[in-house]
Amino acid sequence: MPYRRTPKTQARLDLQRGEILAAAIALLAEVGYAGCSMAAVAARAGVGTGSVYRQFPSKADLVVEVFREVVSREVAAVEAAAAQGDVRERVVRVIETFAGRALKAPRLAYALLAEPVDAAVEAERLVFRRAFRDVFARTIADGVARGLLPSQDAEATAAALVGAGAEMLVGPLAGDGGPDTIPHLVTFTLRALGGTDDV
Repeated sequence: MPYRRTPKTQARLDLQRGEILAAAIALLAEVGYAGCSMAAVAARAGVGTGSVYRQFPSKADLVVEVFREVVSREVAAVEAAAAQGDVRERVVRVIETFAGRALKAPRLAYALLAEPVDAAVEAERLVFRRAFRDVFARTIADGVARGLLPSQDAEATAAALVGAGAEMLVGPLAGDGGPDTIPHLVTFTLRALGGTDDV
């Protein structure tokens, strides 16, 4: 007869999994992907390394789960920013939210956006970019439908904007940027959409 976990055992494992994920997120925010070893995560979580491996078979598996956890929060924040206002306000709020949150947690954002990672984590990074692209695309499509933006492929424009935005943030996230990063990014985005700064 196969072993079945009791509800109490499953609850304990779920709690431990959450603690391991929280430890990995904290480490990623402090030392990035390269420093986020399984042993370091175990030490931060207060568990044995074997416990981490029982929950996550490899570092890539763990960091993929971390990416999903963190990105879901970031996408939710950007979606909330895009929910109200006219087209210009929504575009500006999406940019300010995306970039502002990244700049408040630069090491974590750098890991999410640009740090060299394993192939499985890189694949998750593409999912992350597509989620942001979709938020932008909905806003752009609405602007086009209302006649407030020129006719364009909303998804293609959105993908280009996410790529450009991530590239513009790499330097500042690595400590090489000034206080004008977000205003420059907003201006670039509004112009790239085919309008003026006053769209």
